[in-house]
Amino acid sequence: MSVIQVHDKKFETFLSEDVIQKRIAELAIEIARDYTDKKPLFIAILNGSFMFAADLFKHLQIEAEICFIKLASYKGMKSSGKVVTSIGLEEDLFGKDVIILEDIVDTGKTLHHFLPKLEHQQPRSLKIATLLHKPAATKFPLTLDYIGFSIPEKFVVGYGLDYDGLGRNIKEIYQLSS
Repeated sequence: MSVIQVHDKKFETFLSEDVIQKRIAELAIEIARDYTDKKPLFIAILNGSFMFAADLFKHLQIEAEICFIKLASYKGMKSSGKVVTSIGLEEDLFGKDVIILEDIVDTGKTLHHFLPKLEHQQPRSLKIATLLHKPAATKFPLTLDYIGFSIPEKFVVGYGLDYDGLGRNIKEIYQLSS
């Protein structure tokens, strides 16, 4: 087991690069099967989902579009309690099949706040794909259609996920050491 330090915290290996890539390839197959003869629009939520979105698109074998939006509710290791939209959505969603790409869903507050704004634009369908889900932390009701991994309620870093801005460039996912 490998241990790294990010800022003042120690993290231990949780998911290897190979395990992450294998699961993303499986998710791409599931999505392609569900969207045969459709051209979904993926909305990747920045900053954390950029690696997941890029790798998923490499494996996707259907026509698809992608755009990015920046939403944030974290400061350090805790949710700030507020959802901030930094970069807005410019695409028209009317009549489109939309899939939101998230790096991690824990409390669900960010998506709970954001989904009504998307539904107001009347997409044909609206689904959520997340690389990581913390079921024990979820407080807001959400339907997650594609889940890479269900994980325990521990803070994680790497593969796009950060701790106060650092750690996003790590190929694996690490969890906070006990």
